[in-house]
Amino acid sequence: MPRSNRPRRNGPSTRSNKPAGKWADEAPELDLERARAGIARRESAPDGDWMVRTMTARKAEKQYICPGCSTAILPGIAHLVVWSDNHLFGEAAGLAERRHWHTNCWTSRTYRYR
Repeated sequence: MPRSNRPRRNGPSTRSNKPAGKWADEAPELDLERARAGIARRESAPDGDWMVRTMTARKAEKQYICPGCSTAILPGIAHLVVWSDNHLFGEAAGLAERRHWHTNCWTSRTYRYR
């Protein structure tokens, strides 16, 4: 009988009940916190347009001073990174002047302008 050149599918291995091959391992669970952390969103407010990115507690490694309350944002505390979307000197200058805010300080800051 002639030899077949078609690749064979890997059936269950003889040592265990797990199927062999590249689909044998289960897919890792999706980490939604990690997936959402890198996406910046645009917010419009009375004081301008802002780009806001969530910094998760896992990613927060440095200490920052919140401009809203002038207290420290300690490492391991989730917070927001905010920069101007319509900076006078362009997007790069707005990104260079980004600030780290407590989430509550950022959401309550718009009430000062009413």
